[in-house]
Amino acid sequence: MTTLLLIAAAFAAGAINSVAGGGSFLTFPSLVFAGVPAVIANASNTVALVPGSLASAFSYRGDIARVEEGRVKTWFFVSLLGGALGALLLLSTSDKTFRQVAPWLLLFATILFAFGSRISMALRGRLHSNQALMLILLFPIAVYGGYFGGGIGIMILAAFRLYGLTDIHGMNGIKTILSAALNAIASCIFIAAHQIWWRPTLLMMAAGIAGGYLGPVIARRMKPEIIRAIVIVVGIIMTVYFFRIAPR
Repeated sequence: MTTLLLIAAAFAAGAINSVAGGGSFLTFPSLVFAGVPAVIANASNTVALVPGSLASAFSYRGDIARVEEGRVKTWFFVSLLGGALGALLLLSTSDKTFRQVAPWLLLFATILFAFGSRISMALRGRLHSNQALMLILLFPIAVYGGYFGGGIGIMILAAFRLYGLTDIHGMNGIKTILSAALNAIASCIFIAAHQIWWRPTLLMMAAGIAGGYLGPVIARRMKPEIIRAIVIVVGIIMTVYFFRIAPR
């Protein structure tokens, strides 16, 4: 049952991440339920979802091509730098401390996911294609992504809307590239630090690839409101649960 839970959670997370983000609401708690310590569960979760992000980016390749290549390259390198810093911060956090912090991170990510799109729509274009301000905004988002990652997708999409992008499929495609970049560098750091439990990670990795590739196909046939509602409900449930089990 634990194996099936991990596979199902990773498949759903890969699909959800390709559409709107929030897949960590499923995968991180599933690893904790499976008995993985919190910090290692977070690190393993990051490693498991990288291939799914790459699969999503491949599926979105036609949409990504419509966005100026030079901007994407700059955002890519900023995401790498921020992801690395976030990963190092996680490794300096004890398991007990992270279990105390995790409920608040989940609460923040849930609120962000629920209301982030409205805020970003209201502020659309406020950066007026200002590359410098975009990089200043993107860097802390990448640091957060390397440290925890819950809600990172909606953060990046909000930044894109502030920048003035409007093509949702192109935005989702670039989002998957940046998420994959910051998670990939964080994963390298976690692997080098021997913070990965490989059996559950490899199971989730395979399922995440399938979900990540099929996610864009599903996204074009399914109402976004339904997907968002599912992610928000799961986020609320997981937040309440982690507050209950958090060390005092």
